[in-house]
Parts: sequence; C-alpha cells; structure tokens
Amino acid sequence: MIKSPDELRLMAQSGRLLAEVFHMLDRQTLIGRSTLDINDTVERFIVDELKSRPASKGQYGFAYVLNSSINEVICHGVPSRRDILKDGDIVNLDITLEKDGYIADSSKTYLIGNVSAAARRLVRVTQEAMWKGIRAVRPGATLGDIGFAIEKHAKAHGYSVVRDFCGHGIGREMHEDPSVLHFGRPGSGQTLREGMTFTIEPMLNQGTARSVTLDDEWTVVTRDGKLSAQWEHTVAVTATGVQVLTLREDERV
Repeated sequence: MIKSPDELRLMAQSGRLLAEVFHMLDRQTLIGRSTLDINDTVERFIVDELKSRPASKGQYGFAYVLNSSINEVICHGVPSRRDILKDGDIVNLDITLEKDGYIADSSKTYLIGNVSAAARRLVRVTQEAMWKGIRAVRPGATLGDIGFAIEKHAKAHGYSVVRDFCGHGIGREMHEDPSVLHFGRPGSGQTLREGMTFTIEPMLNQGTARSVTLDDEWTVVTRDGKLSAQWEHTVAVTATGVQVLTLREDERV
C-alpha cells in the first residue's frame, strides 16, 4: 500500500518513538532478568512514558508486548518468568509500537555478558545483512534485489537464511502487503515505488535454515539446535532511496 506524505509523517513518528524504546533498553542491565520482566518494563515505558500502544499485545491472541528469542529461538519467543538471561546468551527483542493509528516494528539482538566469538560473529553478520537489504531499497528496484543482497552476504559468511518467515508491509495494520523475502533473484518480484513501507528483518542461522514450531504454537527454533540471530527495521521508499523509520540514535552517522 502506498502511503501519503501525511501517513509517512505519522509512521516516522511511531518509528522515532520505537527507537526510544530500544534506547531505554540499551541503558538497562539485562543479564539475570527474566524475559517477562523485560516485557513488563517495555510495556510500562510505551504506555506511561511514550503515551503509545504496544501493537503486538492482543495481535493474533498474543498476550505480550514483545517477542524474546534466545539462542536457538529463531523468532516469536514468548516472554516467561522462567527464561532468565544468563552470561553468554544472545536474545532478539522484537517490539512494535502504534501511535495515532500507525505501527512501527523493529528488533535488535542483544549480547548478554561474555558471548562467544562465534555468536558475536553471527549477530554482526546478521545486522550487516539487514543493512545490505536496506541499501538495496529505492524506486525501481525490486523485492528480489533486497532478498538477493541479504542472502549473498549471509552465504558469503557461511550462514543460512530462514525462509519460513519474512518481512512485511506495515502501516495501519501490522502485517500488510507485500511479503519481503530475505532471499531472491535480482530484478525479480514486485517493483518498489515511492511511498511503500515495509519491514526488513533477516533471520540467519549457524546451521540449517529449517525450523520447528514448539507446542506453544508461537516459539520457532532451529531444527538442529544451533544459534539464530535477527535484526529488523521498518523502512519507507523515498523519491531517491530509502528512509529507515525506526533508526536508532547509535545507528545515525
């Protein structure tokens, strides 16, 4: 769906507010805390400080404001009092926020304490892959260009790209058209037009790309038990390229 200039301003507002949530988390000590405690901290900040709505809560029957995906969890991890972040973990925190009717969606993989070099490398390359995809965005490019850029970078470093989940259009609804695959062929797929808004959120695995959904019907893990990492931003196609609507302060250059 093509957004008007007024709609893009509202989406940028939601994106800026969501970036503040991650800035708040960056200043928190996460080691030793449960993912449910982090969830509750984020909910209070969104509602009380930012006067916004945590868009994930109640979506598709989900009871929480974020997904917390630890180590081998690819995505959709459910916050729990039992999941205590410990030294050496990696955890993706995936958060959505709605303000004045428009939704922003972003995630970041945090390193908890003394993380192994192999895990740090996976997290770094996944973040790089996301930016490769973002830099492919411009009017006249295609969705396949985005996926190709991500997959090429992942494979060059020996990682697999999860194919069961993808990015998505976003606006008044959390999930709109188009689907944004993180693999593809250059020049294939839908052509990008100014005013399109969508997420780019690659999930890279150390081993197989294949996944398993647990009995809670939410949590998705790697089939081989190896680590997975994810990063995500909401972007808009501009007249000359791309605007990252959820850009965080530490990413500004």
